[in-house]
Amino acid sequence: MAPPALSTGSASIGSLVREARCGDHDAWDELVQRYSPLLTGVCFRLRLSTPEAEDVAQAVWLRLVEHIAEIREPEGLPSWLATTARREGFRLMAARRRTVPHDPADSKLLNHATYENPDEELIRSERRDALLSGFAELPLRQRMLLQLLSEDPPLAYADISARTGIPIGSIGPTRARALERLRRTEPIRRHLSDVSRGPVSSRNVAHALQHPAPPEANAASPEIGDR
Repeated sequence: MAPPALSTGSASIGSLVREARCGDHDAWDELVQRYSPLLTGVCFRLRLSTPEAEDVAQAVWLRLVEHIAEIREPEGLPSWLATTARREGFRLMAARRRTVPHDPADSKLLNHATYENPDEELIRSERRDALLSGFAELPLRQRMLLQLLSEDPPLAYADISARTGIPIGSIGPTRARALERLRRTEPIRRHLSDVSRGPVSSRNVAHALQHPAPPEANAASPEIGDR
């Protein structure tokens, strides 16, 4: 049986990156576990199918294997992962458009056009990425609790207690502590430096974990560590 050194999810992103760079398989597994929801969120917003999302995630992790030795600031890893996922997703979508012909006069395409304010959509996209990045830094038990509380339809507290081992009367206070800890993570603090971008709440976390959003604008992929 593998040693449970990282099973608590309490290792810092810096230590995980250093250990993964040295070939520690447990560290790699923990990085994948923590940040897979972030990649899934990006793929949902691009409206990729499940097989396409899996291809994108595989490509992102391969890119990380190739570039992990170049990481200057481990705290910049979530941003790099999200941007690389967007880049890979747009690349896949471009290839798909080249192979699947569309009639530009097709009313179905016109009906699916969106006219949202791009600035508002960008803010929502950035908030979601920040929430998922900060969420990945929480201890495993708190991540499990917030995920279970975000289920739709909602789970009964008795079910949540049975799955997490948290007493029913402690679920509310534990959720409050998890949200407070989430607010203090580096991705959230950096995001909330602009107060117009909205608070960190249970509702926002649930939306980030469960609901896809419309496609977002493309962005160039930075080097790991760039802000």
